[in-house]
Amino acid sequence: MQDDARYLKRKVTAGSLDVHPTEKALVVHYEVEASILGEDGGPMLGERKEGQKIIRVKSLCPTTDVAALARKVVEECKLIPASRLPQVEHLLYYLQNRKSSPVEGKVEKKEKRAVKPKDLTPFEGMELNEEASITRMEEYVELLYEGIPEKIRGSALILQLARNPDNLEELLHNEAALGALARVLREDWKQSVDLATSIIYIFFCFSSFSQFHTVVSHYKIGALCMSVVEHELKRYDVWREELRKKSKAYILLFNAVLCLYSLSWLAPHLCGLHGLHKTVSLMLFCIRESAPENGSLRRDQDKALRKYQGLLAKQEQLLRVSLYLLLNLAEDTRTELKMRNKNVVGLLVRVLERDDEELLVLVVSFLKKLSIFLENKNDMAELDTVERLARLVPCDHEDLLNLTLRLLLNLSFDSGLRAKMVEVGLLPKLTALLGDESNRQVVMRILYHVSMDDRFRGMFVYTDCIPQLMQMLYDHGGEDIEAELISICINLAANKMNAQLMCEGNGLKMLMKRALKTKDCLLMKMIRNISQHDGPTKPLFIDYIGDLAAEIRTEEEEEWVLECLGTLANLTIPDLDWELVLKEYNLVPFLKDKLKPGSAEDDLILEVVIMIGTVSIDDACAVMLAKSGIIPALIELLNARQEDDEFVCQIVYVFYQMVFHQATRDVIIKDTQAPAYLIDLMHDKNTEIRKVCDNTLDIIAEYDEEWGRKIQSEKFRFHNNQWLEMVESRQVDEPEAYFYDNDNDRTDLFYSADGITPGDGSVSPDFFSDLQSQNGDSHHAGDVNDVFDQTSSSTGRPATAYGFRPDEQPFYQYS
Repeated sequence: MQDDARYLKRKVTAGSLDVHPTEKALVVHYEVEASILGEDGGPMLGERKEGQKIIRVKSLCPTTDVAALARKVVEECKLIPASRLPQVEHLLYYLQNRKSSPVEGKVEKKEKRAVKPKDLTPFEGMELNEEASITRMEEYVELLYEGIPEKIRGSALILQLARNPDNLEELLHNEAALGALARVLREDWKQSVDLATSIIYIFFCFSSFSQFHTVVSHYKIGALCMSVVEHELKRYDVWREELRKKSKAYILLFNAVLCLYSLSWLAPHLCGLHGLHKTVSLMLFCIRESAPENGSLRRDQDKALRKYQGLLAKQEQLLRVSLYLLLNLAEDTRTELKMRNKNVVGLLVRVLERDDEELLVLVVSFLKKLSIFLENKNDMAELDTVERLARLVPCDHEDLLNLTLRLLLNLSFDSGLRAKMVEVGLLPKLTALLGDESNRQVVMRILYHVSMDDRFRGMFVYTDCIPQLMQMLYDHGGEDIEAELISICINLAANKMNAQLMCEGNGLKMLMKRALKTKDCLLMKMIRNISQHDGPTKPLFIDYIGDLAAEIRTEEEEEWVLECLGTLANLTIPDLDWELVLKEYNLVPFLKDKLKPGSAEDDLILEVVIMIGTVSIDDACAVMLAKSGIIPALIELLNARQEDDEFVCQIVYVFYQMVFHQATRDVIIKDTQAPAYLIDLMHDKNTEIRKVCDNTLDIIAEYDEEWGRKIQSEKFRFHNNQWLEMVESRQVDEPEAYFYDNDNDRTDLFYSADGITPGDGSVSPDFFSDLQSQNGDSHHAGDVNDVFDQTSSSTGRPATAYGFRPDEQPFYQYS
């Protein structure tokens, strides 16, 4: 101090006012200016320093009088002027209503999960009686250079400081302390679990904030934590094996004594006194071999169990803080990829065997975060993760149950893992959780994924899932149905047994009443799926045929009309008077109009065709449709949609239904070119189309001789053409192999419409005269292809009536 300095002046200036990021407290920022004044009163030396004061209001709760509390704070804290009372009151209101404690201001805490593990608290055995001070950091660092007990004490004191977020920035600039902590952890973590836990906990405090991740990565703490977790899991396996051996020895001794006791009663009757003596000697030998030399086996076994439990508790503390640090660092996908390359998934799945709920919450959270990447999901599939998770559903820990279900939801996008969930018995467990409001939505999403597979839909019958779903639909009233609920109902309704269960009681009545009232397309889609099943469900729809038919003619959305029409088209009910339905609701003009290509969406047009096929079962209805000109409209639609197998198959099925009735059969055969189209489609690539065409043509051939000859000629031409192609290919290699003088050695080459031709291979002249008379002129016998027109070369289906491609060979040849 200079001699001419006489006075010291100190000035405090209040600054900003804010809330504490993690606690219920106010933070008052201020600035202190200290000046040394000379004899003349002028400043000789000055310094400014910023500071902050924390005002904790732990008593603040929802019932607190915030205005009174604000006045008290202003009165007691001299740094806050009375003019800032409204601001203090506003901040206290904010603290009162804050649900969580996000960090604001200089340090911003991460929000990673909807349900996250609880914040770590000091573990048992880590508490110290002394209170740490940031001004004594050098002393604590010195302790890190001593023995293991001193290192544990020094790291515990530094941990006290690190747990306060306000100290982290100051600790960050203390490179000597961080370097010493990293060195001690790297060298001595195997020697003391407490030491490793304390030091990792310190770095975990840094990892809780994104801006400090670079510090943790700089000292390679993440890689070190991976090594710690892997080593501890190996130790756990060793401990468990040792405990198993001790337990096995105790069980062996117990069984030996039990056998000795039993034989003491049975041996005299079975083997006499001599046998009893030998048996007892043998048992005593087993007991001596099994018991330890230094005391009772039971006491040794109990001691080993207590030791195991103590080691396990400390190990789980270390695993918890290590995995939590890794979870924080995994916020960066690049760091997460490094962890994945070091088998973090395998380590986490092994920890699922533990019983500590807080540790399991952390592990399941980590797995849920990892499961969004395909590679991690595949690793979980290989490690039987679903089997390990199944034991956690259900459980008493609410957060653990919610996280487990969300992890299962992520895994359920994989069909193989869905099958595994059903295999391990998760379906009834999930169904039982539908009544849990907090988990219902995620459970329904998992069940929806399971219901997507046909092989698992029938298993829902053996649970109480369907009654619960129907009750949920009933409880919704006039509100919109949740997407998850109606989606799973639609899928389940595609199964016959499920559909019957849904219709029990007043189930179908409730569904129809609600659907017709709300015009809900998804609900009607569910009803449509129910209507497709034969058995006791279809007759239940008779009461609603009029309602559905009336909806088709209304000016509703096309999607709604589609579902109503599809439901009607599924009702193939015997003895139903479809003619009356079509007349009463004037549906024939509607059906005919919608058959025009481009008149509506393809799905609706297809449903119209299916509907026509359904009502054509009725004789009178089929006649009415045929006379209305629907058959030419179907042929026109067939030309326009010849590349769509579904359209072709359904239109051919309509023809199949109509040829059963005498009146419509005559219209189809005599007034339309439908048989010609059927002939051309007889050899279509689609198996179902070929099958329906063959059945339809067989009926036509049975009732009409003229078309019967044409159909037989086409079959003859098709089969003989294939045989001739084979013969020609063989003649190229063996040109003289097929010419014989001996009639007995000659193969019959030709087949007539009635069977095998005469033995000399000649063709009946009546066959050609029939073909000539059909064409009305006198063609050469070899020009039978003129009977047919050409087909579309792009699809193989008819461009006009029926015919062959130009490159095909005739069905006979001259030698």
